Amino acid sequence: MMADFWIILTGTLVAATCGVLGCFLVLRKMAMVGDAISHSVLPGIAIAFLVSGSRDSMLMLIGAAALGLITVFLIQALQQSGLQSDASIGIVFTALFAVGVILISRNASHIDLDLDCVLFGEIAYVQWDTWIWNGYDMGPVAVWMLSGTLLLVLVAILLFYKQFKLCAFDPALAAAVGIPVALFHYLLMGLVSLSTVASFESVGAILVVGMLIIPASAAYLLTDRLSAMLGYSVLIGVLSAAGGYYAAKWLDASIAGSMVTVAGILFLLALVCSPKHGLIARFGKRNRPNAAAV
Repeated sequence: MMADFWIILTGTLVAATCGVLGCFLVLRKMAMVGDAISHSVLPGIAIAFLVSGSRDSMLMLIGAAALGLITVFLIQALQQSGLQSDASIGIVFTALFAVGVILISRNASHIDLDLDCVLFGEIAYVQWDTWIWNGYDMGPVAVWMLSGTLLLVLVAILLFYKQFKLCAFDPALAAAVGIPVALFHYLLMGLVSLSTVASFESVGAILVVGMLIIPASAAYLLTDRLSAMLGYSVLIGVLSAAGGYYAAKWLDASIAGSMVTVAGILFLLALVCSPKHGLIARFGKRNRPNAAAV
């Protein structure tokens, strides 16, 4: 029972953290930048390990955050040179991810990192890697790391909610009223980088993308208010984590994969049943003029 609790709690923390940040990525039409960051932070993790010789969580976070910001800077530099947005994202994240793979493969005997773990996660084993403090078992390290990351994200969003909101909806107006748009852009990207690396050992780099995009996209269909969108995104992510775990037990399948699959199902429900933007609502609006004419 405790193993079930820790796994669901880990998935819930990942979903909540990614759900909050995903709303701003979706609103800014930058969802695929989250995908780019989740792949390109790999060389930062590898370099941090080579420099320190340990898997210290703080050093991993710093290395990942640095590479995340470099990724965003390179993407913007390529866009400003005239390259299309999707091409810029594809070039940067594949190149940096390849560098990370080379660093790990060339130094396999020195780097205690598993590429499968980085990509797909090991959420089923989070309860075994615990934090021992003064002889007391404080629980899984992943839970503490993700809790700290979620707290940091919530504090940043609450402190600068108006700035993030205005930058998401109208960057030109934000710049006109004196808000440093570039600063908040890189702050958001830094938070995405931290959240991505904090989730590596639980859901993996690839599946973090699902939690960043799917719950936020579903919430976008359900409401036109940012505060409600944030709440819906977190709720959908939490339901995906819990539902995905029990689905994985029932199907004897990947836990992280099942969580994202459940998120996809919830998105489809939102797409069909959304009161304003759903397929049923759109079909009803199209038929009303015909009914009135008759």
